[in-house]
Amino acid sequence: MLTKKQRELLLYIRDHLSKTGVSPSFDEMKDALNLKSKSGIHRLVTALEERGFIRRLAHRARAVEILRLPEDLGAIPKASRPTAPNSNPLLQSDVQAANQSLSEEETLQIPLYGKIAAGTPIEALQDPSKYVDVPYGLIGTGDHYALTVEGDSMIEAGILDGDMVLIQRCDVIENGQIGVAFVDNTEATLKHVRQQKGKIELEPANPSYETKIYDAGRVQVQGKLVGLLRKYH
Repeated sequence: MLTKKQRELLLYIRDHLSKTGVSPSFDEMKDALNLKSKSGIHRLVTALEERGFIRRLAHRARAVEILRLPEDLGAIPKASRPTAPNSNPLLQSDVQAANQSLSEEETLQIPLYGKIAAGTPIEALQDPSKYVDVPYGLIGTGDHYALTVEGDSMIEAGILDGDMVLIQRCDVIENGQIGVAFVDNTEATLKHVRQQKGKIELEPANPSYETKIYDAGRVQVQGKLVGLLRKYH
């Protein structure tokens, strides 16, 4: 059973696909449903995906496939189903062909999970505060999220207070890589991560801070640093 807004969005995506051959952007969805922010669209899209009505195609900024419609709406129009990449009808459309190939200029929307301390660990945030558009060429494949840095313990690694770091989700990283460490299931921090003899060292990139050492069971790696965004004022 879909909510009114979920149904409204599903029908809008169907109609947009039928008319243009490409998925609507999140901004277009937001405007079509008269919502104030894209976060509401993200929640609706996630709900439709979890219920099996749509599927987001990996690493494509504007690619949604409709898997099914509510029973009272009948079958899915053919135009709502993405055509295979080598299918000639798709290549006849400049718009569809451009959407079919992923370039480094395309953007992906990844969740921003608020602030993470680069000095003293802070309580980890579970729910995204918003989403950010990131060039695909900056992060590549994989599952990613963003964090805003608060603190100066990583300045010698070029990470400053207020920077937005881009993290690829993983639970294992190479010794010395910069990653997000989740300590005692309550606190997260961004540090060089080193593992040895049942211990994990969280090493800052600032001599004013000390390296902290934990039993391996107290620390979970939640991702590795793959990129950084910075605003100049």
